[in-house]
Amino acid sequence: MKVGTDGVLLGAWVSLDKEPNSILDIGAGSGLIALQLAQRAIAETIDAIELDEDSYEQCVENFEASAWGDRLFCYHASLHELVEEMEDEYDLIVSNPPFYSEVVTSGDMARDIARQELSLPFDELINGVSKLLSKEGEFATIIPYKEEDRFISLAQEIGLFVCQITRVKGTATSVIKRSLIQFSFTQTIPQEKELVIEINRHEYTLDYQELTKDFYLKM
Repeated sequence: MKVGTDGVLLGAWVSLDKEPNSILDIGAGSGLIALQLAQRAIAETIDAIELDEDSYEQCVENFEASAWGDRLFCYHASLHELVEEMEDEYDLIVSNPPFYSEVVTSGDMARDIARQELSLPFDELINGVSKLLSKEGEFATIIPYKEEDRFISLAQEIGLFVCQITRVKGTATSVIKRSLIQFSFTQTIPQEKELVIEINRHEYTLDYQELTKDFYLKM
């Protein structure tokens, strides 16, 4: 699977100030975000769940090949199954959700159907997080900017409140495309920032370089 900018951003951006001892990555894909957090955090437990079989197999392979394989584990399961079976709670939950809010047409009907079936509606994601997150825990995600207000409203309905948010633009003159949001069960005044990725094509801003430099061999 390709390494996407969204995943790199979330794995590099999420705050670890509370030094979480247990972490969960929902919809892990190739395991990118969990691997980033294994590199950044001292957490003893870093779990992931992935429903797609091919992605799950790649995730396991990547975990086993990494320097942190003893702390990483991937479940081949849906979020609903994990909620039903898991008794432990997590100090930090992250998700780059496989969510498609409109009809996706790639030209490959089978692929489009598969993507829709593997999607994770925001309400299901947030409800699952609320049941797996510890009382003092935090939840971080990256979503399309156009979905920001709706996602925050859904989270507030179950008692999760924004503690920090960064809105992401491709260039200084482009529109905001993504929202990086971190939630907790404590209501505070959120920290709000903006991140611009590029000055020109493949010429990255200093802010983006500083955020992601630990994860690229070449920048």
